[in-house]
This record gives sequence, C-alpha cells and structure tokens, in this order.
Amino acid sequence: MGTGGKPADGGAGATPDGVRAGVAIHGTGNCPVVAASTAHEGPITGVTWTHAGDTHTEEFRARDPDAVDGAEGVPEPASVVDLGDERVYRYERPRDGACACRIIEELDCPIADARAEDGVLLLTLHLPDLERLRDIVSALDGTAERVEVRYLVEGAARGDGASDRTLVDRGRLTDRQCEVLRTAYRMGYFERPRDANASEVAGALDISPSTFAEHLATAQRKLLEETLAGN
Repeated sequence: MGTGGKPADGGAGATPDGVRAGVAIHGTGNCPVVAASTAHEGPITGVTWTHAGDTHTEEFRARDPDAVDGAEGVPEPASVVDLGDERVYRYERPRDGACACRIIEELDCPIADARAEDGVLLLTLHLPDLERLRDIVSALDGTAERVEVRYLVEGAARGDGASDRTLVDRGRLTDRQCEVLRTAYRMGYFERPRDANASEVAGALDISPSTFAEHLATAQRKLLEETLAGN
C-alpha cells in the first residue's frame, strides 16, 4: 500500500495484476478441522479463527455432528449453534507455530476462504503476484506433506481484450474420468453437430451409456467447480 491508503501503483482506479489461487494442503497432521473432515461426509466449511494471547479459537460448520464428535485429534469442540441442516462448532487450543493458516497469515496474506474435505485443507487466497504464491508454498515445506495449486485465476481483463485465465488441476479427476473425457473429445462428442453420440463413445470405452453419462457429468462438474470458483 502507498500513502493515503492507495495502492502502491499510485491509483485507486488502476487495474491490479494479482491472482486468485485455490490451494490444497495435504498432510497437515496438526489441524483438528482437517482431522474431523476425514470422517465427515462432504466438506467442513465456514472455517474461521481468531487469536487472543496464546490461545487460538477456531469455528467451523459441519453437516454430520456424529462424525465431528467421533473424530480423533479434535480438541473437544463445543456446539455453538444448530442451523438445522448443519451445526456450528467452536474449539480452543494453544497457538501452534506449525499451523498452515498461521504460516500463510504471517506472510501478510489473508485467507479468503478455508474448508476441509477428506483430510485435505482447502484454501482460497487473493495474492498480489505469483511470487507471493511461491513464497507460501516454500514456507509450508516441512509443515505439510504436499501443497497443490488446484486453480489459478488472474485478475479481470486489463483493457487489452485479454480474458481471465484459469489453470485447472486435472489431478482432481480419476484416471477413468480422464479417459472418458479424452475419448469423448477425440471422437467428436463435444462438436456441434456431434461426430459421435453417447452410445458410440460408451461402446468405444466398453461401458454402458448410463455409466458414460455418469463419468462425464462428474468430470465436468469437477472442472467447472475450479473454473468458476468465486464467480
């Protein structure tokens, strides 16, 4: 930030060149929310936290209270509010210098969104540039088993006609889903008019049309989740 609360580039109306990144942090063994997510059906969302002295207070929302209550490594979360289809929990623990979220915040990077699913911590970050993302990945080395950038979106078009660009993590797809998409694309299923219909693609894959439709829908949903994240 420059003086007077304006961006360092000198103009409040100037177009920023930052990025929005979706980061998946694997193997954060010291995170109670991640531990609870391993037994929880679907993501644990609404993860927020605050610090007071040496105490870290964290809050999250869960749809399956039984999974949270039975999870190992969660320090006695207290049920705060029952919202009907989900419940809000809160817990306290000593501040942990190895906490992934704290490490990121100490790099002066606020976390826009945090959730956990299947033992993975999923964060959304708004960063000034790609160099800051590299700093975060480097800082997490040794704290997490693996840090995965699942998507990366540049800022809005800069007036030169350039559109947003997104890097999609194909690792979210299973090998079978990749094969279905690749075969459908190669055979012209996505062309208009189509060069091959669902039955023909399913036959090439040696699966039923209904199974082909299921694999295709799941793969497309995963890709759209990343491409449209935050829109």
